[in-house]
Amino acid sequence: MSKQVTIYTTNTCAYCVMVKKWLATKGQAYSEVNLDEQPELRQMVIELSGGMTVPVTVVTDDTTNQQNITVGWKPGELAAALNA
Repeated sequence: MSKQVTIYTTNTCAYCVMVKKWLATKGQAYSEVNLDEQPELRQMVIELSGGMTVPVTVVTDDTTNQQNITVGWKPGELAAALNA
């Protein structure tokens, strides 16, 4: 089962760096969308996550298209989403 991972970040977010490092140690590829560089996507991320906090990590199952959204630095939730 393949997963697509997208992380919504900002330039000053320390937790964003932690999520990216954690995914790298797991060998998990991901796409990054920096909201400082693409501010037009902020409203979409707010609607997706329910708030203005980053990182927002979206894990999408390629088979079912089901999305798991993790807000903040929560390695347990990220691990569960990747292994689901």
